[in-house]
Amino acid sequence: MTDMPVEETEIIRPPRNQWLDVWDQFKTHKGALMGAAFFVFILLAVTIGPLIWTIDPTYIDIRARNQGPSLGHPFGTDQLGRDTLARMLSGGQVSVAVGVAAMALSLVVGTFIGVLAGYFRRLDGILMRLTDLFLALPLLPLLLVIIMLFRDALRSAFGPEGGIFILIVGVIGITSWMQTARIVRGDVLALKEREFVLAARSIGTPSHRMITRHVLPNVLSPIMVSATLGIANAIITESALSFLGLGFPSDFPTWGRLLFDSTDYLQQYPERVIWPGLAISLTVLSVNYMGDGLRDALDPRIRGR
Repeated sequence: MTDMPVEETEIIRPPRNQWLDVWDQFKTHKGALMGAAFFVFILLAVTIGPLIWTIDPTYIDIRARNQGPSLGHPFGTDQLGRDTLARMLSGGQVSVAVGVAAMALSLVVGTFIGVLAGYFRRLDGILMRLTDLFLALPLLPLLLVIIMLFRDALRSAFGPEGGIFILIVGVIGITSWMQTARIVRGDVLALKEREFVLAARSIGTPSHRMITRHVLPNVLSPIMVSATLGIANAIITESALSFLGLGFPSDFPTWGRLLFDSTDYLQQYPERVIWPGLAISLTVLSVNYMGDGLRDALDPRIRGR
């Protein structure tokens, strides 16, 4: 009796999703996880918090001014009797909105210039010298000059709050795109020599289709990392401008404006400086940790270790 050959059946498993690998690597970075959790907490606090804590942040109650923390006012009140917790939640909305909007603008400008400089050799020298020029400019004096020149015009066109929001977002966005442009340019220069790009070029793929289908999807990793760091940079810049008194008006609170309004009462009521200072510091720290975790998770040389 002869043995019959046994056919081995190979189990074909579907390919693993790349984003699952990214998430597995991201989970190994404890600081990134804690940063992401805290940033989500901040987003929920500034969006859902005003629906729960319904005190008007602009309501003035002279009888309750300069009070310490209590059940009615957990963070106390300011010199006009306005609730500090309500102003912190309202100011967080503005600060986070400025950070996200300015980050988006800087990413669009930086990615556009970086792709053009890396892909088209004839534009590389001009665009990189422009980038070097912006890097050489002293940013804080430039920000102050731009705000002083265009603040009144935008206020009259879009209102005191809308005009200042557009001005600050625009100013921060157009002065913080340079790092993204240099990073994207370097990645595009390396991608141009890859086999799939050379193959697509050999069959006559036009440049705009090459950029949108082959180049941009492969530079998303540094763009995502720059996005997280851009939010932190925009929040710090907006806070610095508001602290100098050049940001939003006093009745339109941001974390930086709360710091500016509290400096005169630092010795008598130090908690007024502590709350917005902690909010800015911890938010920026959490975003930076998220950027570190994303940088490691999106790097294929590190992923899977």
